[in-house]
Amino acid sequence: MCLAVPARILSIRIQPPAGDPGPAGAEAAADDDGLWRMAEVDFGGVRQQVSLACLPEAAVGDRVLVHVGLALSLVEDDPA
Repeated sequence: MCLAVPARILSIRIQPPAGDPGPAGAEAAADDDGLWRMAEVDFGGVRQQVSLACLPEAAVGDRVLVHVGLALSLVEDDPA
């Protein structure tokens, strides 16, 4: 059984792994950017860094479900 927790995206940045020399050429770098998208998210007062590799459409302000440091899906805001 898994537990995913909702969080709000505060900021997004590209963060390649430490020690990665990077791909050769600007086109290759642009292709890999989606893999290294990281977000700072807020879990109701607790901030954490999570990967957005599975959610290329995620943007600042979106709510996401997070499991083990990976944002898995977008969550619709419920006005109720």
